[in-house]
Amino acid sequence: MEKISILSFLLVILCLITRDLACKGETNLGNCLRFDREALLDFKNGLNGSIDLISSWKGGNCCHWKGISCENNTGAVISIDLHNPYSREKAYEKWSSISFRGELRPSLTKLKFLRYLDLSGNSFEGIPIPKFFGSLKNLHYLNLSNCGFNGTIPPNLGNLSNLQYLDLTFDESYDLFGNGVEWMTSLVSLKHLRMKHVNLAKVGSHWVEALNKLPLLTELHLINCHLYGRISTLSAINFTSLSVICITGHSFHSKFPIWLLNLSSLVSLNLRNNHLYGQIPPGLGELPNLQYLDLSGNNHRTGSFSQLLRRSWKKIEVLNLASNKFLGIIPRSIQSFFNLRYLDAGDNSLTGSLPEFSKEIKNCTSEGLLPDLDYLGFSNNQLVGRLPEWLSQLEVLTHLDLFNNMLQGCIPASFGTFGNMKYMELGWNELNGSLPASFGQLSELVFLDVSGNHLNGILSEEHFSKLSKLKKLWIDGNSDLAQVSKGGLLSGKVIGIIIDLSSNLLEGPIPLLSGFFSLDLSNNKFSGPIPPNIGETLPHLFFLDISVNQLTGTIPSSIGYMQSLELLDLSVNGLTGIIPSTISNCSHLRFLSFEMNNLSREIPKSFSQLGRLQALHLNKNKLSGDLPQSFQNLSMMEILDISYNKLSGNIPTWIGATFRSLRIFKLRCNSFYGGLPLNFSNLSSLHILDLAENNFSLSYNDILEVNAKGKVLEYSKALSLVVSMDLSSNNFIGEFPEELTKLYGLMILNLSINHINGSIPQSISMLHELSSLDLSSNNLYGIIPSSMSSLTFLSYLNLSNNNFSGEIPFIGQMTTFNGSAFIGNPYLCGPSLVARFKGQNLDQGKGRSNVDDEKDDGFIDQCFYFSIGLGFAVGLLGPYFLLIVKESWCDTYFNFVDKIIDKLLCLRRRKENYW
Repeated sequence: MEKISILSFLLVILCLITRDLACKGETNLGNCLRFDREALLDFKNGLNGSIDLISSWKGGNCCHWKGISCENNTGAVISIDLHNPYSREKAYEKWSSISFRGELRPSLTKLKFLRYLDLSGNSFEGIPIPKFFGSLKNLHYLNLSNCGFNGTIPPNLGNLSNLQYLDLTFDESYDLFGNGVEWMTSLVSLKHLRMKHVNLAKVGSHWVEALNKLPLLTELHLINCHLYGRISTLSAINFTSLSVICITGHSFHSKFPIWLLNLSSLVSLNLRNNHLYGQIPPGLGELPNLQYLDLSGNNHRTGSFSQLLRRSWKKIEVLNLASNKFLGIIPRSIQSFFNLRYLDAGDNSLTGSLPEFSKEIKNCTSEGLLPDLDYLGFSNNQLVGRLPEWLSQLEVLTHLDLFNNMLQGCIPASFGTFGNMKYMELGWNELNGSLPASFGQLSELVFLDVSGNHLNGILSEEHFSKLSKLKKLWIDGNSDLAQVSKGGLLSGKVIGIIIDLSSNLLEGPIPLLSGFFSLDLSNNKFSGPIPPNIGETLPHLFFLDISVNQLTGTIPSSIGYMQSLELLDLSVNGLTGIIPSTISNCSHLRFLSFEMNNLSREIPKSFSQLGRLQALHLNKNKLSGDLPQSFQNLSMMEILDISYNKLSGNIPTWIGATFRSLRIFKLRCNSFYGGLPLNFSNLSSLHILDLAENNFSLSYNDILEVNAKGKVLEYSKALSLVVSMDLSSNNFIGEFPEELTKLYGLMILNLSINHINGSIPQSISMLHELSSLDLSSNNLYGIIPSSMSSLTFLSYLNLSNNNFSGEIPFIGQMTTFNGSAFIGNPYLCGPSLVARFKGQNLDQGKGRSNVDDEKDDGFIDQCFYFSIGLGFAVGLLGPYFLLIVKESWCDTYFNFVDKIIDKLLCLRRRKENYW
C-alpha cells in the first residue's frame, strides 16, 4: 500500500513536468526539441540535391541527423554543417552529386540557439544571400563561401553581434557586391573575416576605418575585392589583436600603410599584387612576432634591398619580395635570419654578386648556415660573379632559382652534393664549362634547367646515374654543347622525363631515348634517318620536336605507336617518301608539321582520325593529288598550310561547313582551279587567306557574296576578322568589288596578276588598317581615288601595269610612294611620275607655263622627299601605336597568335600543371 502511494506521487510529479513543457511548446522528442525538428524539416523541403545527407533527416531525434549537432543538456539545435567537401574545379562529378541547390527557407530563424552555420561549397544558382540570416542573432560562425550567391550583401548581417567567424569567399563566376561597410562596425565580436572576389569597389577608402572598430579582429582576408585608391591613415589603432592580414589583388596605388608598424601582434602579413609604391619603412623588420611577409607583385615599389634586410627580422620564416623594383645588393645580413625557410627576391633590379658569408655566425642557436632554408630565389635580376660554394651547405634546400641573371664561371662540383634538391634553375646566365658529373648524385632532383648558357662538353651516363626522380631537363640553348654520349641518356633510369636539348650543336644520329614524355631536339645538327622503332621505344611521348636538323630517309610507320602524342614537328629536314598512314593512330595530335621536307604523293586518307588537330603544316613539300575528303573530320582546325606543293583539283564544297574555326588558310603555289564553293564565306573566324599562284578562274564577286534562303550573305559580314588576303596570280575576273572595302580589319590585300577590271571605289578609305595594297597587273582603269590619301597606315602600294588615268592625288599618305608604284599606266600623271609630268598639260585643262611648272616641280621635289620620310614613319609606326591604343584589334588578332604559341609552350614546358 505504501509502495502504491509513492508510485502515485511520482506519476503526479511527472504529469506536472510534462504539462509544463508542453505549455511552453518545447516537447523533447528523444533529446530533440519539437520546434527545432519541425523547422529543420521545413528547411529540408526547400533543398534539392545531396540525397545521401538529406535521407538521414528522418525519425524523431534530429540530433542524430547528419550535419546537425545539439546542446547536450537541452536538445536544442546549435550547429548545422552542410558544407560540400569536394572542389568544383578538381572533382566536379563528386561535388555536383552532393551539392545542395534550391530555396533557403526562413524557418532557420526558429532555431533560437543556432550558433554554427556552414553552407560552403554548395550551389544556390545565383540567388541573393537571404536577409533572414541577419536574424540569427546567436550565430558565432557563418560560412557562405563558394555557395553561388549573387547580388548585394545584406546590411542586416550587422545584427549578428555575437558573430566571431564570417567567410564570404566566392569565385569569379558570380557577382557579389558590397555597397558599404558600415554594417561591419556592429560585428563587435568578430575575430575572423574572409572575403574573396566580393566587389567592394563602391566602398572607397572607408573600409580601413570600419575594420578598425572591430577590437577583437585577429584575422583579416580581403582577396581580389576591387579595392582601389589610397589606403587611409589611422590616428589610433583599435584592432591591436590582428595577427594575420591578407589583402591581395587590388589597385591601391598607395604608399605602404605606416599604421601596420603598430601591430606588434602581427604574425603574417600578405600585401602582394596591390600596386603599392614608395619605400618600405625599415621598422617593418622590427615587428617582434612577424613570421610571414609577402610584398611581391607591387611593381611600383622602389627602395634599397640591403637597407630593408639589415633589420633584425627575429622570427621571419617566409620573406617574399619578388616582382618589385628593389635596387642594390644582397646584404650579408641574411645569414643571421636563422628561422628563414623561404626567400624570394626574383624579378627585381638587384646587382652585385651573391654574398660571401662568414664562417662564424654569432647568436645562432641552430647549427649550420640558414639551417631551415628550403627555397632561395633571385631570378630575373642583374646578378654577376660566380656561384658561391656556400650554397651547397644549405642542407635542406629543395629549390634554387637563379634563372636569368648574368652569373659567370663554372657550376661548382659541390652542387652535386645537395641532399634534398628538387628544383634547380640556373638557366639563361653566362655559365660556362661542363655540367658537373656530380649532378648524377642528386637523387631527389625533379627539375633541372641549365638552358641558355655556354656549357660545353659531353653528357655522359654519369650525369644521370641516380636521377631516378628527374621529370624535366632543360639544356637547350647551350651553343657549345656538342654531344650526348651513347650511354648518356640511354641508361633507362630516367622515366617520364620532359627533356629539352634544342638549340645546341648536337650531332650524329638521333639518340633513341626511352621512358620520356617530352623530347625537344630541334635546332641541332642531328643527321641520318629517324630510328625506325622510335614509336615503340617512346609510346608515351606527348611532345616530339626534331625540327631544323639534317635528317634524311622516311618517316617511320612506328610513329603510330605514339598514341598520346599532342605535338609532332619534323619540319625543316630532308625527309623523303610518303606520310605514313599510321599517323592516324595519334588521335590526340593538336599540332602537326612536316613543313620544308621532300615528302611526296598524296595526303593520307587516314587523316580523318585526327579529329583534335588544330594546326597542320604540310607546306613546301612535293605532295600531289586533291584535298582529301578525310579533312571533313578536322572540324577543330585553326591553321591549315598546304602551300608550295603540287596539289590540284577544286576546293571541296564542304570546306566552309567544316572549318568554322579556321584562322589561317594558305593554298599558295599549287595547281588548284575552278571556283570557290558557295559556303566559303562561312569561314567566319578567318584571319589570313592566301590563294595566290593557283589557277582559280571565276568572277571575283562570287567570292564576296552567296545567296542563302533568298538573302544575300555578304562576305564582309561573314569574314569580318580577315586581316590578310592574297589572291594574286590567278585568273579572277570581274570588277573590283566595293563590298571588299567593308572588311574593316584588313591589313594586307594582294589581288595582283589577275583580270580584274573597273575602278577603285572611293570607299577604299574605309580600310583604315590597310598597310599593304597590291593591285598591279590587272585591267583597272579610271582615276585613283583621292580618298586613298587618308590611309595613314599604308606603307606599301603597287598599282603598276593597269589602265589608270588622270592625276595621282599627291596628298597625305600618297606622297610617300615613288613612281615605281604607278608605272605601266600610260595615261597617269602626277608628281610621282615627274618625268611624264613636265611639258604636258593635265587632262583637266589646268595649263601652266613652263616657268611655273619648273618652280612648282622644285617645290614638289623638296616636299616630296620630306613627305616620303614622314609618311613611312607614320605608315610603319602607326600599326604599332594602333595596337596599343585600340585594344579590340589587339585582342582579336594577337590573342590568336598567343594562343598558338601558348599551345607549343604549354606542351613543352608544363612547368606547373602537368606534374
